[in-house]
Amino acid sequence: MTKVWQLPIPPIYRKLPEPELRTRIAAAKATLGSRLAILGHHYQQDAIIDFADFTGDSFELSRRAADQKGVEYVVFCGVHFMAESADILTDESVRVILPDMGAGCSMADMANLDQTLDAWAQLKEVSGDQPIIPITYMNSSAAIKAFVGEHGGAVCTSSNCRNVLEWAFKGGELPEGPAGSVTPKILFFPDQHLGRNTAYAMGVPLDRMIVWDPKQDLGGNTEEQVRNAIVVLWKGHCSVHALFRPEHIDDVRRNHPNMKVIVHPECKWEVVQKADMAGSTAYIVKQVEAAPPGTEWAIGTEVHLVNRLKQQHPDQKIVVLSDCQCLCTTMYRIDLPHLCWVLENLVDGKVVNEIRVDAHTRKWATVALQRMLAIKGTGNPIGKQQPAGTTVD
Repeated sequence: MTKVWQLPIPPIYRKLPEPELRTRIAAAKATLGSRLAILGHHYQQDAIIDFADFTGDSFELSRRAADQKGVEYVVFCGVHFMAESADILTDESVRVILPDMGAGCSMADMANLDQTLDAWAQLKEVSGDQPIIPITYMNSSAAIKAFVGEHGGAVCTSSNCRNVLEWAFKGGELPEGPAGSVTPKILFFPDQHLGRNTAYAMGVPLDRMIVWDPKQDLGGNTEEQVRNAIVVLWKGHCSVHALFRPEHIDDVRRNHPNMKVIVHPECKWEVVQKADMAGSTAYIVKQVEAAPPGTEWAIGTEVHLVNRLKQQHPDQKIVVLSDCQCLCTTMYRIDLPHLCWVLENLVDGKVVNEIRVDAHTRKWATVALQRMLAIKGTGNPIGKQQPAGTTVD
């Protein structure tokens, strides 16, 4: 897919006071009516969420967009890979727009197609007859999703990662499952932490997982390490969730003994092991919503979501796990001036910042997404380590 760079928006939009921006956005939205759907990711600023027709995580929002009848324009207030997914899942007549093309995802950018093709060739050469099944997290480019679809793998989300790994370990799309007693090797990318945390909770020992650094030959591993590995973890991470450390949980235990710690599985393994609970953004939201008054939470995820939960549940004590600024800076690029600009262009009949996925990429990325949707499993959250001795093979 051709990369389109963000053009500077007209300076006037930066000079408008917030009340006028809000008035103009509301007017443009009313004019477009049912032809428009605005999607707001959980990590967005409150000012953007105020105008969203739907809020949620990336895949949930893309599916909501696909379910809308008669919609001509989808304005995705998120990051680039999310808008790509919306374009893949919606009808080709729907125009998907990202208010700021600079709103990318550092994690998704850590795995590109050229690196993936090179890694695949090396893994196939070293692994011999052992089947390799690629699994990619939703937080990846359309090109990576398409590679996975074309090579027998599937997409996963943080909510269903375990289900998808269970499917892969059983042989995935292989006609008769893995040959004999050979366990397939999983290539998981781009987030090493989600892959490690999920596989470990399923019983895969840490010494059967390796990290693949695309900048090094064999990912920085020996041939023996590659052959021995059950799970190959791409060297990628979320810049927000990587900020949480085990000592932050130690501080909570020391200063707030009644406080529960809940973290996102994109956090490091050491953090997840110390937390009380770990799960997707939707899982975190549901746990807080279901908790009785007086419950205390230290939450390890993006600060805008934590602050929103705090506002929505004043009867609970809710804090961000770390006092550092744990915000998604690229998501933060979506603001009222950009939203106003794209909407007023739509009113004038002009589409700016459109996201289009080419036909080949769209076809195979759709295959990878459809496999995910067809997979059934336990749906368990990350949880803690399985009983000693429990392994996949």
